[in-house]
Amino acid sequence: MNSFNVTFRNPEEILNFLSIVEKYDIAMDMIRGRLIVDAKSLLGLMNLGLNNVAELRVYGDDCNQLRQEISKYMAA
Repeated sequence: MNSFNVTFRNPEEILNFLSIVEKYDIAMDMIRGRLIVDAKSLLGLMNLGLNNVAELRVYGDDCNQLRQEISKYMAA
C-alpha cells in the first residue's frame, strides 16, 4: 500500500483527478478524518470538500506512474 496527501482547490481539479485514477485497475480510497470514500467516486470526492488535505491510499505496489500523474494535486 502507498499513500499520498492530496488536496483540490476547485471542482474541475476533482474531475481531472478522476479521469486520471479511473485509468488504473487498482483499488484506491480517500480518507479525511473519519470519512473514507472510494477515490474513483465523484460524489465521494465532493464530500471531502475543497481546500482540505485528504490521504489517498493506493492498494497496489507499483504506482510510480500514478504518482507522477497526480503530482499537481499533492499537498505539501
